[in-house]
Amino acid sequence: MKPDIEYKVIDKTEGIDFREVTDILTFHGLSDLDTDTQKKVFENSYVTIFIVSEGKVIGVGRAISDGITHASIYNIAVRDEYRGHGIGKVIVGEILKRVEGCNVTLYTHPKHIGLYEHWGFKRLKTSYVIFHDETHYKEAGFID
Repeated sequence: MKPDIEYKVIDKTEGIDFREVTDILTFHGLSDLDTDTQKKVFENSYVTIFIVSEGKVIGVGRAISDGITHASIYNIAVRDEYRGHGIGKVIVGEILKRVEGCNVTLYTHPKHIGLYEHWGFKRLKTSYVIFHDETHYKEAGFID
């Protein structure tokens, strides 16, 4: 499904307003990083996707990868007023094209579990994690 709004897909960090990126991710509970740190996170990622409409960032996503065997997708988020227009599907699709051939892990907020199964993503049984702020992630529902 192609979104019913005019948009551009940008896969470079140059010229992106990272205050907008930070606001979107913070709103959805996907990050608590400041804008400068958020910019570094995206600049250090293997794939970055920004959806821009009318000069405004309306959706974001990124992946870290070795580009050969494995990739991990993070920070899929769409500005709230643009949700339901297929923007998230565009972001995930663009990332998957750029990591084709890799095993792909997708990290999401617990309230979105199940959202990505229609792309073929399966729940893992063999993962472990160490969070820098375990209390926060426990309260947010990421870990038991």
